[in-house]
Amino acid sequence: MKRLFNYFSAYERLLWFLSVVIIVTVFLVFDRVNSMYLISSLIGVTSLIFNAKGNPVGAALMVVFGLLYGIISFSFSYYGEVITYVGMTAPMSFAALVSWLKNPYKGKRSEVTVNKISIKEAVFLAFLTAGVTAAFYFILKYFNTANLMLSTLSVATSFAAVYLTARRSRFFTFVYALNDLVLVSLWALACKTDLKYISVAVCFVVFFVNDLYGFFNWGRMGKRQKQEG
Repeated sequence: MKRLFNYFSAYERLLWFLSVVIIVTVFLVFDRVNSMYLISSLIGVTSLIFNAKGNPVGAALMVVFGLLYGIISFSFSYYGEVITYVGMTAPMSFAALVSWLKNPYKGKRSEVTVNKISIKEAVFLAFLTAGVTAAFYFILKYFNTANLMLSTLSVATSFAAVYLTARRSRFFTFVYALNDLVLVSLWALACKTDLKYISVAVCFVVFFVNDLYGFFNWGRMGKRQKQEG
């Protein structure tokens, strides 16, 4: 526990602690019943602080979060989120985990080697994301998915984020931050029906802040690795 405590900086410990406090407080005020919401949120925010360090533990926890979040989404007929996280994000997160484990920085398992994708690959990703998004739009429409356009946009940002995670690009955290904003909007709409979903909406607000920190820290990691290399 001492090693784990010292592994994170004072700012990272504070960020994680405040994130947990906010998530637990909102859950106790607006829900108190659906413990899965609380558990999945805590797993998710913990995965993000490890992701910010480039630690494969974060990718492993993201697989678990994807499965739990899919179950939560099913309860509000957000079938796009179910299909996206259970059928796409969780499996792709597992592939990302394998990629991170295969590419440790100087053999250090606690830090992945930061990769920089080419412009050619970025263009390929853009076309691939557009194709996946178009296909999912009709799938989600067939299942009468709630808030179809936002759900479709969530597919696009989730797919691009997980792809960039597997490729070890620092921009995966930035795209996840965009996805967080989409999900905040989705669950804010759900709150109009049932206030218990405020816990989920606030969860993604917290995720947004953590992902922005991850983007900043991966930039520092990349520069340090380049200098040391």
